[in-house]
Amino acid sequence: MGSDAGGGEVVAELQAQPPRDYAAFKVEQRGIDLIPEAERKMRPAGLFWLWAGGVFNVEFFFYGTLIMTFGVSVPQAVAAILIGNLTYAFLGWASLQGPKTGTTAFMVSRAPFGQNGNRLVALFNWGTQVGFEIEGIYFVAATVILLFSHYNTSVNTAGKIGIIIVAVLVQMALPLLGHATISKALRYLAYIFIVFFIVLGVFTFQKLHLSTFHVHPATFAVWTTTLVLIISVGGLGWTENGNDYSRYLPASTPGHKTFWAAALGGAIPSVILELLGVFAYTVTTKTVGITQLGVPQSFDAWFVVPFLIFAVFQLLAINTLDLYSSGVTLQALGLPVKRWGAVIIDSVVCGVVTGVILLHGGNFYADFSGFLLYIIVWLSAWFGVFMTDYLLRRRRYDAASLAAQRGGLYWRNGGVHWPAVIALAAGIVAALMWINAAYDVPSYTGPISNHFPGMSGSDFSWALGIVVSSLVYWALAARGVRREAEATELTETAAA
Repeated sequence: MGSDAGGGEVVAELQAQPPRDYAAFKVEQRGIDLIPEAERKMRPAGLFWLWAGGVFNVEFFFYGTLIMTFGVSVPQAVAAILIGNLTYAFLGWASLQGPKTGTTAFMVSRAPFGQNGNRLVALFNWGTQVGFEIEGIYFVAATVILLFSHYNTSVNTAGKIGIIIVAVLVQMALPLLGHATISKALRYLAYIFIVFFIVLGVFTFQKLHLSTFHVHPATFAVWTTTLVLIISVGGLGWTENGNDYSRYLPASTPGHKTFWAAALGGAIPSVILELLGVFAYTVTTKTVGITQLGVPQSFDAWFVVPFLIFAVFQLLAINTLDLYSSGVTLQALGLPVKRWGAVIIDSVVCGVVTGVILLHGGNFYADFSGFLLYIIVWLSAWFGVFMTDYLLRRRRYDAASLAAQRGGLYWRNGGVHWPAVIALAAGIVAALMWINAAYDVPSYTGPISNHFPGMSGSDFSWALGIVVSSLVYWALAARGVRREAEATELTETAAA
């Protein structure tokens, strides 16, 4: 377990620190360090509205229209949305550790992987978060350019660069201020966005005809691909953010309240908006070109400009969640910067990459679709290890060891817990065995995908990744992790 004590020194240092204000519109001073109980002023209702405010978003309306381009029927799309969004239970489960430890997702992830072994999955997560940020800024820039074109004004290269810079600066505001500001802002934005989508829903349902539901369904294999996409942008795709926001809940918060606040806060708007996107796709072929695919214009012409303006604010709102999480992940990766410094670094990277994509063209739709399918590979494997570890250690963590740079309960073999690394690799390989990304970049179809009769091209990467990584970690680590749980319990008893 390593010779450095580490844990006791961290606790003593934390207890010696004066409490820092947890208040909106002040720069949050905490990064990946442990949040003292005195600063945990969030409530489960606040966690619900934080997620709802981020997910009540035109992106999820777009995802509903996106799965329809796969050729599925309306009943198939509805089934994929209802089943796929059940995985918001994964987000609920991946939010339970925050109140218990007072730290972020990829600091808690040190428990299964070790301080150094965790750097690998933290790097995967940082890349995933930045990828979603690039998507958001790209959509924002494309929407602003579309607004200009609506008034017959073209935007040259310098203008596009200027739009990206302004968008990046605006999206930095809430993440720089931190958790309390994000929670308050997204709660009130949620109220406004709900009204907006009610208006959009009225437009759509006025034109909806049941006859459009009777379309020849796609194959089961194609349907599984739509399911993977919904899972990727939904419950499983948010698991790595869960504890970043639940950590400000008091340690005494009942687990079921944390679970339902996160799960329902994400699932309710996801289901509503994706269904609305499906129905909008069936009522018109006319689109508003926010993306290369476009968003169905199921509303009157006068609503185009308000729709685009709201879309900009919504896209910036959801990017807030990704940018905050990518910042604390960069710290967990080991970069010696303050949280606000990490936000600036991520924003610069996001802006530069978005500029390259926007100015040099390419098929953003195909690239993004591939991104959504491939991130499932590592996410499913990580989630399987993460949650299995949580259950094996009986929901107990040595918070001081999580915060220690060296030593402590989770140091093990040079800071690497090899059973977790092996289980992660096994889960990734398993997921790649049953993935279908034949039409994405890079193009790849797993060998199992075409193995079963009648299921050629199917995709169950998400399920296989979770199951295999969980079983391998259980087989390799169960005895050792249970011993760690017993040690943690003894330490807690002695402290009490």
